Amino acid sequence: MTRRAKATKREVRLDSKYKDRLATQFISSLMTRGKRSTAEGLFYNSLETLEKKSGQPGLDLFHKAMNNVKPVLEVKSRRVGGATYQVPVEVRQGRRTALAIRWLITYSRARNEKTMADRLAAEFLAASNNEGGSVKKREDTHKMAEANKAFAHFRW
Repeated sequence: MTRRAKATKREVRLDSKYKDRLATQFISSLMTRGKRSTAEGLFYNSLETLEKKSGQPGLDLFHKAMNNVKPVLEVKSRRVGGATYQVPVEVRQGRRTALAIRWLITYSRARNEKTMADRLAAEFLAASNNEGGSVKKREDTHKMAEANKAFAHFRW
């Protein structure tokens, strides 16, 4: 066990436009090189584009996409007697959100739309319909955990 003090979780502020904690967290992860205003602009423009494309509130579709991407199970490597096993474990709530945000941003950046706002909007729309790269990543993670269910007794 470590002797250091536990890291305290800081309270995430509400974002300026929607007053939503999850939006703030997403914007912070989207931000590169400290350019928060650019990241906010990308996020808000993508939600506006999403509203135009679907006719539904953009923030609701964003939340739906996040819930569809959040993984429930993942595998962790566990070394037992010289062999390494992939042990399925449940994902903590904070990590679920962090993984979902990371996957949405990663697969948005890999898309072919012209601007990043369009890419984000397209990935949000796809994820809210249970399709797209980020949802496939969650499915692959769940399949891996299901395939290694036999090693669940090695959980610690």
